Amino acid sequence: MSQPVTYGGWQSEKSGFMGQLSGPGFALVAAASVIALIPINLSSWSAALVCLPISLVLLVLAFGRVMGLSADEWIVLAVRHQISVARKRNVFSSGAFAPRSAQTGQQPMDLPGVLARLRLLEAPNGLGGQLGISHDPVTGTYTAVCRVTFPGLALVDTDRQTARVAAWAGFLRSFCTEDSAIVRISVHQRCLPDDGAALRSWTARHVTPDAPVDAVTSLSELMESAGPAATARETYLSVTLSSSRARLAIKGAGGGQVGAAAVLVRELHAMHGALSSAGLQVVEWLSKRTLAATIRTAYDPEAQMTLAHRDAAAEAPGWQGTEPGVSPELAGPAAAEAGWGVYQHDGAWTVCYQVRTWPQAEVYATFLQPLLRPRQNARRSMSMVYEPLGPRRARQELAKEKAKRNSLRQLRAKTGRDESEDERREALVARTQDAARAAGSGVVRMTAVLAVTVTSYAELETACAELQADAAASGLELRRMWGAQDTGFATGALPLGQGLPDRRMGF
Repeated sequence: MSQPVTYGGWQSEKSGFMGQLSGPGFALVAAASVIALIPINLSSWSAALVCLPISLVLLVLAFGRVMGLSADEWIVLAVRHQISVARKRNVFSSGAFAPRSAQTGQQPMDLPGVLARLRLLEAPNGLGGQLGISHDPVTGTYTAVCRVTFPGLALVDTDRQTARVAAWAGFLRSFCTEDSAIVRISVHQRCLPDDGAALRSWTARHVTPDAPVDAVTSLSELMESAGPAATARETYLSVTLSSSRARLAIKGAGGGQVGAAAVLVRELHAMHGALSSAGLQVVEWLSKRTLAATIRTAYDPEAQMTLAHRDAAAEAPGWQGTEPGVSPELAGPAAAEAGWGVYQHDGAWTVCYQVRTWPQAEVYATFLQPLLRPRQNARRSMSMVYEPLGPRRARQELAKEKAKRNSLRQLRAKTGRDESEDERREALVARTQDAARAAGSGVVRMTAVLAVTVTSYAELETACAELQADAAASGLELRRMWGAQDTGFATGALPLGQGLPDRRMGF
């Protein structure tokens, strides 16, 4: 049997304005240096008593750390949050009584925060059905979401594990081209309570009339007892198309939103083979109503059971009630409030974390399994967002990282400081990545956001502690998204393919 393959080499983006300092941090250090020189120029002890404390405070702001952030970043975030609270911008109330559109006669989709600008569109999927598309007019992106199933990695042999991981890597690498219209791939998985409604409905339709009575009775009792304690895992794949990159193709397909939807559907059909090679089976591409229901159940966990019962009943022959899913204007929460460290929405509370450090040691392909283990007191969700880079940008980014690390090494050598083992390892990883890129491998930006949701506030901190313990067991370092819980929810708890932030100077 082959030896298990290990993986590693994740590299954090570290692009400070000067060394590890961000732009504001560098400005604080420069101001502290200038202020410290004032007493020397004036030859005044009284000036030193005033200037030196100010200079010390500025240096603390530049180099100090608060909750994983630099002190200056933490203060800016705290002030911004307090301004939002003072203006009530962190509180959202549903537009149930919003005026209807004069063109369509319908109420607009009502979502909070960064999701308010989204529009749910519908287009033919090329197979006789309808495809729901999330359109962001600000960034000019169109996102389609599908529900997928996969056989998993834990119970297969090493060769199959390696093959499936390699196939997934090949799938991502296929988008690392200069002319690729796909700018983002997102994988979202969440654990939900399952009352067994769908299972009971399926069993009722497939039990034959001549089945033994004792067998049917035993099966019914088993489902009634085990159903409420079960959990269901849902996995979604989001594919995002950029209208600016696909400008010519969209124009050739008719232009506008219709042309963009046609190009996106074409891209989706082209990737089916690669998904199958990676072991992913597409169950369905979500329609407009199904996508709205996915959003709704994330904001209101109590609606999960109701919708499961209704959708199971809708599959019965002769059903004439409401079609499966949720109307788009009802996708959002009735009310939501973004706090400093928690996001309250309808009858639930959610805390979001970002993965700040990936495992430093080599790990197996199953290292993320502890994060989504079933929990009775909380539901968990995780989104992994990939942004493929074209060859030219990848070469520039890796060359920039190497140049900065080399300059820092030379500076340390001139000042007589020893190089740490972490710095040596980062330099080696940078060289290895650049060599792999030159050999034809793709480069992607990647992040992961985790969300833990409870329906009882008393259980929130316990659920958070359990999640952090499982993350530590996976070799991950998490950071709570202080002051940005609503944005974290949009990325980590919803399969809408919300993207990575633009690369910024410093962290």
